[in-house]
Amino acid sequence: MGAWSARHRKTAVFGWILFVVLAAFLGGVHGSTTVTDSESMPGQVARAAQILDSAGIKTPAGETVLIQSGTQTADAPAFHAAVDQVVAAVNGSGKATDVRSPYDSRAISADRHSALVQFGMAGTQDDALKNVPAVLDAVAGVQKANPSLTVVEFGQASSNKWFQDQFTNDFASAEWTAVPLALGILLIAFGALVAAILPVGLALTAFIAAGGLVALSSGFLHTSNDASSVMLLVGLAVGVDYCLFYLRREREERAAGRDAATALQIAAATSGRAVLVSGVTVVVAMAGMFLTGIADFQAMSYATIVVVITAVIGSLTVLPALLSMLGDRVDKGRVPFLHKLKARPAAHAATGGRVWNTVLTPVLRHPLAAALLAGGLLLGLATPLLTMHTANLTFEQQLPKGNALVLTSQRIEAAFPGSPSPATVVVKATDITSPAMQRAIADFQSRALASGRMHGPIDVTVHAAQNVAVIDVPLDGSGNDATSTAALQTLRTDVVANTLLKVPGTEAPVTGDTAGSHDFNQQMTGSMLPVFGFVVAFAFLLMLASFRSLGIAVTAVVLNLLSVGAAYGVLALVFQHGVGASLIGTDGVGAVESWVPLFLFVILFGLSMDYHVFVVSRIKEAHDRGLTTQAAIGYGIRSTAGVVTSAAVIMVAVFAVFGTLSMQSMKQMGVGLAVAVLVDATVIRGVLLPSVMSLLGERNWYLPSWLGWLPDLSHTEAPAPAPAPAPVSDDTSWVRHVNA
Repeated sequence: MGAWSARHRKTAVFGWILFVVLAAFLGGVHGSTTVTDSESMPGQVARAAQILDSAGIKTPAGETVLIQSGTQTADAPAFHAAVDQVVAAVNGSGKATDVRSPYDSRAISADRHSALVQFGMAGTQDDALKNVPAVLDAVAGVQKANPSLTVVEFGQASSNKWFQDQFTNDFASAEWTAVPLALGILLIAFGALVAAILPVGLALTAFIAAGGLVALSSGFLHTSNDASSVMLLVGLAVGVDYCLFYLRREREERAAGRDAATALQIAAATSGRAVLVSGVTVVVAMAGMFLTGIADFQAMSYATIVVVITAVIGSLTVLPALLSMLGDRVDKGRVPFLHKLKARPAAHAATGGRVWNTVLTPVLRHPLAAALLAGGLLLGLATPLLTMHTANLTFEQQLPKGNALVLTSQRIEAAFPGSPSPATVVVKATDITSPAMQRAIADFQSRALASGRMHGPIDVTVHAAQNVAVIDVPLDGSGNDATSTAALQTLRTDVVANTLLKVPGTEAPVTGDTAGSHDFNQQMTGSMLPVFGFVVAFAFLLMLASFRSLGIAVTAVVLNLLSVGAAYGVLALVFQHGVGASLIGTDGVGAVESWVPLFLFVILFGLSMDYHVFVVSRIKEAHDRGLTTQAAIGYGIRSTAGVVTSAAVIMVAVFAVFGTLSMQSMKQMGVGLAVAVLVDATVIRGVLLPSVMSLLGERNWYLPSWLGWLPDLSHTEAPAPAPAPAPVSDDTSWVRHVNA
């Protein structure tokens, strides 16, 4: 691929540009089809959404206005007048339906200092997002006219509107921060503007093209907003990394005296192959998310797979063509001071720098001690994962402390326990208006209140034409704590089972925030083992075929599991227990977002193979040229130290940007990825990998005879690379072998 691209430079470059433009244009024209409610959640929640969709029942987005006073009760004239003003203002906006005064619905707190005006937003969920600002403005006008009272709004539409706006702002912030950050790091790494722009430019064009392809194919595999952010995150990370690996190898060979064509062929045959193997590993790992059976995960998986494949194709085609076109002009735009630092003689290119050499020399001398020390450190970091609690974080947990909507929600929950996110029972019957069904609904209400775990008011909406009823039941608890889960279990296994389901031919799935969190968590827990097994097994087989070595395949899997475990431990420590949470502008919320651990596993298992494949490929390359295993390890680690460091710094920086965003789930994802990559590029690659390979010795290259049938993906044909230069180290016995 590299040779073809170098010979057909214009075809490769303009073909890539045409591909990106066409993909983006056609994707924009087609538009994106997003996942539906029934696809995005599992269990009874999905079934409830299917019943409502089939019946054509569009539940309006519910909104609530809290009127509260520390001194006046609902019976006071001024309080009553404020309630009437809210009702009039909401009706006057023309954007609301079924506006209910608390004096009619009896939505007045037990101490009579709080009351709720309840209503639904007109139109669809999308219409509600567009219309809710007008209602918020109307309510704000009543608050301004009644400064002695608290008049605030909270609900599905207002919270979704905040999430939508914040998601857009956060995504834009991440994009505008991560890209210049990556460019700045590459400028330091290369010391030249052109060389720094190439990886970022290729990564961004790969992201743009992949976005168009995902939109274009969203008709048969629906996408989501989360998929777009993940695609940017992973696309920028792998796109830059792949180009960095390729470009640094080509520059290294040129510095060693190779002509341009030969340097490009060596880069294609070595780093190009590492990019291909790494990309396939990421794709295999991400494919494991399809086993969750949840549409949001499938959307994220598909989007990531598309952007990785696009980045790999770009790295193996348009990058060689551009390098062939530019030649030594890739070093144009030199930054004087930085370029001097990078312009080291080729004889010192493999030293890895003083820091890496200082670390690696004692590791190779005392591999057992180094392995025990590094392994103990990672196991210690991973220990908190034993206490990890996962949950679908509530609205209050997702948002920053002090957020106005969070404070309003907390006020409502304190005055009306369970009201902000009640459970919803969707009843589908043969005849919803039959006497038996009416008695069952009445029994349901009585039994729910008698359980002591649910509260009034219980709202019942009957859709006679569709034989469907929707019952809203406030539950005890915060929404995803043990109290809420116990109340949900009582509702499902006792109240619903012994009332509504006693009527033949009746379905009554329970949905709502608490039910969604519980069912989603159950689905995640149930799919963990199949996903983990799939990813580990295929990654192992891929490493086995790529290096034809049982030891390297086993080592790759074990080391990756250690880095993932360390990331899990840090997540639990920071976000669940609150240790050091203030350093990243958050607080311990008592739980880790339920999808984050599984997502981190598949992403990290794929991305960490970037470094592993790149480093081990260089070690095997040196060993195949006749070096002993010990000498090959020293050469391979030192010669890739600069590239791995640069790539890791970029990845950590990009992921850390997501750790600064407002949404708790984005923070957790960003911090988890940043920590894992940092651990992977330092402790794993700098200490554990060389120490373990040193302990294994020649057994690193062992392949049992019964595995001889495996395809040989390790052979490449290219001009021999330049001899490995001597490192700055006391261990120079292998240099004589190379020189000889």
